[in-house]
Amino acid sequence: MEEKILQNKKNGMLALILTSLLYLAFIGIFILGAIGIEGGITWLNSTLSTVALAVGIVYMCIGWLPYLGLKILKPQEALVLTLFGKYVGTLKGDGFYFVNPFCVGVNPAAKTKLNQSSDVDGGASHNPFRLSTNGQVNIEVVNNKISLKIMTLNNARQKINDCLGNPVEIGIAVMWKIVDTAKAVFNVDNYKEYLSLQCDSALRNIVRIYPYDVAQGVDTTGDGQADEGSLRGSSEVVAERIRGEIQKRVTEAGIEVIEARITYLAYAPEIAAVMLQRQQASAIIDARKMIVDGAVGMVEMALERLNEKEIVHLDEERKAAMVSNLLVVLCGNHDAQPVVNSGSLY
Repeated sequence: MEEKILQNKKNGMLALILTSLLYLAFIGIFILGAIGIEGGITWLNSTLSTVALAVGIVYMCIGWLPYLGLKILKPQEALVLTLFGKYVGTLKGDGFYFVNPFCVGVNPAAKTKLNQSSDVDGGASHNPFRLSTNGQVNIEVVNNKISLKIMTLNNARQKINDCLGNPVEIGIAVMWKIVDTAKAVFNVDNYKEYLSLQCDSALRNIVRIYPYDVAQGVDTTGDGQADEGSLRGSSEVVAERIRGEIQKRVTEAGIEVIEARITYLAYAPEIAAVMLQRQQASAIIDARKMIVDGAVGMVEMALERLNEKEIVHLDEERKAAMVSNLLVVLCGNHDAQPVVNSGSLY
């Protein structure tokens, strides 16, 4: 389906004025005919009065139809028009237009809202007359205009297994807009719901490729080489891949995906505590490794300085005892409590 842009002139105000004047004129003709039939106008015979009355009644019955052809568009709005089921074109550009009164605006997603994923009206009836809880009838007008603005889809969080099988919760925000109104209306049943479903599917497909944290021997790029890609550390790359995956799926719906961003990322609650302990253990091991490396360097430096200054001459046994004592002091979790030896080591 190819989009056709209607180049209609913005003559809605002129059509409104002319239609209103004609309607008032035929109301006057109807009144004259009624007065003439009663004999109130001498120059108007009964035949002319009957004709005037009939013409006035007919026009008053159908004279309101041109008002249906008046269309008002705001900036960044479009209206897809069909005539007896056939697509005739799309109005774009703000202004006051007059089109064929029998043309109907089409927007299958007019009652669908995407503030959040699945924030739809629940499949409620499109009947504009609804009965409220207090028994009153509320009239709901459906706006069939299509917004061309940049919109945001903030999908609900999903629980997905990463490439290592760990369940993670992730949510994304997608910025999108309609670039082809004909494809959006006629190629899919409801372009908003279609976009939401494709976002969920694309998110699941991409997240399954990455681990939550950097893992050994994991290929996230598909080149056969292990890399350091992860959901937590490569969020920009992951978001761009999600955007590209969504765009491939929604092109036929006339939608352009401008940007995708990860808004929430965490381990699923059932393994969050275990993974936290694992991260803490890894941090402790890294810290201990750094402490030991530093302690060994300090002991080596102490021995070298003692030899250079020739302060004391130590045999191998005394060096071993000194190294042991220094490592205990430097690597311990608590402050050292020295024991003074007043005798000899031998």
